[in-house]
Amino acid sequence: MRSIRSISSVHSTQPFRRTPGFKPHLSPPTNAAGEASSMTTSGAPTATPPRFKRSSPRKKSQLRSRRLASGDAQAAGSPALTRAPPPVSLEVDAVPPIGRALPREFFEVDALDLAPRLLGKLLRRDEVVLRITEVEAYRPNDSACHGRFGITARTAPFGPGGHAYVYLCYGLHMMLNVVADMEGVGAAVLIRSCSPVSGLETIQRRRGQQTEKPILLTGPGKVGQALGLSTDWSNHPLYTPGGLEVLDGPEPEGILIGPRVGIEYASPEHVAAPWRFAIAGTPWISAPKNTLRPR
Repeated sequence: MRSIRSISSVHSTQPFRRTPGFKPHLSPPTNAAGEASSMTTSGAPTATPPRFKRSSPRKKSQLRSRRLASGDAQAAGSPALTRAPPPVSLEVDAVPPIGRALPREFFEVDALDLAPRLLGKLLRRDEVVLRITEVEAYRPNDSACHGRFGITARTAPFGPGGHAYVYLCYGLHMMLNVVADMEGVGAAVLIRSCSPVSGLETIQRRRGQQTEKPILLTGPGKVGQALGLSTDWSNHPLYTPGGLEVLDGPEPEGILIGPRVGIEYASPEHVAAPWRFAIAGTPWISAPKNTLRPR
């Protein structure tokens, strides 16, 4: 076998014969300092890039922190970095969980007992869900109750507890009542105010108001309009799924009480009776508010 030295001395016109298994070792060209230099595709050596000492991850982190602190983010060889603003804490009402429909037995109690128990419960019709925030109790032998005249065409829907009683007030407003106690007693709880839980767009369309303020649902006529009710809903069972129903919801932490609104025609004892109930701390309460006090 020829040596590498003898091969290199062969005339360039002679064909080169590669010996099987032979792999020549070609040393890269060096510069004046004796360092290896890279070659271009044309065979000409290129300038050797300068060597930099690799920094440890810990040192890199320290350098980056210093640069960010001085605001010189571009000097670090990266785009300018901006710090994200701290999260803003928004004070909003928590959305109550939607529970199951309340059983009929829940409603078959005295109206004075049922009224505060309805606070925090939910009214649902189609996609609209409202949280009850204010109610008034009307009892038998109450000079402000429709049942004081006995069973008539207007009071017949009082029926058994847990049914709806809807009547037209002043020829304009649909007033939703939840019948209380046993059948034939003639007692109910008026739903005075609510807060929206879902279906806000439908509520606004029915009310004709593009607002999210309490004025949207603070008043019994507004509640009936938001739910799209008519007197046809009277005698509808509120404890059955579908249609209009009352669902379970969280109990309020505090309750306000005061005299009922707009019953000047009643006897003085019933006008002054504190049978109006509202959730404490919520703006979703109708006027007047200055007559309410902690329970």
